[in-house]
Amino acid sequence: MTATDVHNGRDAELPGRLLVVERDALLPLLRGRAEEDFGRPVPACPGWTVRDVLAHCSAAFSRVLEKRFEEGVFSPESNDRDIAERADWTPAQILDELERGMTETGPVLARTRGRLDALALGEWVHAGDVREALGETGAYAGPGLPHALQLLAWVTRERGHVPLHADLDDVDEPLLLGDGGGERTPARYIGDAPTLVRLYTGRALPDGGSGFELAGVEAGELNIYG
Repeated sequence: MTATDVHNGRDAELPGRLLVVERDALLPLLRGRAEEDFGRPVPACPGWTVRDVLAHCSAAFSRVLEKRFEEGVFSPESNDRDIAERADWTPAQILDELERGMTETGPVLARTRGRLDALALGEWVHAGDVREALGETGAYAGPGLPHALQLLAWVTRERGHVPLHADLDDVDEPLLLGDGGGERTPARYIGDAPTLVRLYTGRALPDGGSGFELAGVEAGELNIYG
């Protein structure tokens, strides 16, 4: 049986499941790439390369595992320092740290009562950023997508985000996101799940953003990072 938090129905094991599923999909893809591929720019993260994004992710996991949460942690300045500290590492060393983090961080997140669950979602999104930068298919999709959608729904509810009813082309059941406290009629989304993820994470939309319908909310209001 999946563990849940008594007070809010949180699936405490969900972040760990997402990370392990993504680990098994992402790491073999990365370990097979040429070293120069790690220098490719990542459009979703201006100024960062594939290597930088991976170093940021691996450092974030290590901080959680080592309980290093000094003031300003996860700020842009802190992230830049983490990347700089790994400037002399080989891609293989970064991938080793990343693999350890994706394997071991889930049980730690399960004990945080949800305070760090969004980190697992963010790392999964960054995996999509990397896929897109490398020209791989399945950015913001793949085997981790069902877990990511569940986690996105929980994060948006906890944050009291704008309520939205999503009818997804590639998912059987509708998805309910956000929680307006009953004060706002839920907005409506019709389209595919990866595009929904892009909207909620401020990523560029494919095909000029014409492949979905959104009513009752502006796209910019959905961005959980905006």
